[in-house]
Amino acid sequence: MRQTTDVRYLIVPGWQGSPAEHWQSHWQQVLPECTRVEQDDWLLPQRQAWIAQLEAQIAADQRPVVLIAHSLGCVTVAHWAAQASAGLLARVRGALLVAPADVERIDCPAALVNFAPIPTEPLPFPSVLIGSSNDHAADAQRAVLFARQWGSTVTILSQAGHINVQSGHHRWEQGFAWLYQLQERSDRGYQRSA
Repeated sequence: MRQTTDVRYLIVPGWQGSPAEHWQSHWQQVLPECTRVEQDDWLLPQRQAWIAQLEAQIAADQRPVVLIAHSLGCVTVAHWAAQASAGLLARVRGALLVAPADVERIDCPAALVNFAPIPTEPLPFPSVLIGSSNDHAADAQRAVLFARQWGSTVTILSQAGHINVQSGHHRWEQGFAWLYQLQERSDRGYQRSA
């Protein structure tokens, strides 16, 4: 793993959290300086509570942070970015957004509809969005639309499902390539602005 001491990683799980066999849990163990956002209620998520927990985690440490979000976690990041202070937004070096959940879809689980509407403002930090051609939570067309609205670089994987345990993504070593791509993009932008 690439050792970066001045940046911390923050795992932002989706609905129902990320179990031990989920790639987010594996990444948390192998990435240096990595923690996760814990929510009080993983089963009945409330938008404002999830945003507040994300904000508290970012505010708790002065160091720059890279967000690693999955599913509803991606939507939480977008909601947080749309209302966060400039000071906290400046701490975020980038966000890896994996399999964002389309909480506006017709068959969206009732527990998630309070996260709609999905913010359409560009994210004020670099982001990479990874979707899938057969993700039940957001089809490829919607994932590309989110990426365009948020200003994210986008990759749509073929037949990768929801990029979670059910779709066979346990360690997901392949994903590190996009994380490092994001960091390189972020580092270039940060050096230009410094």
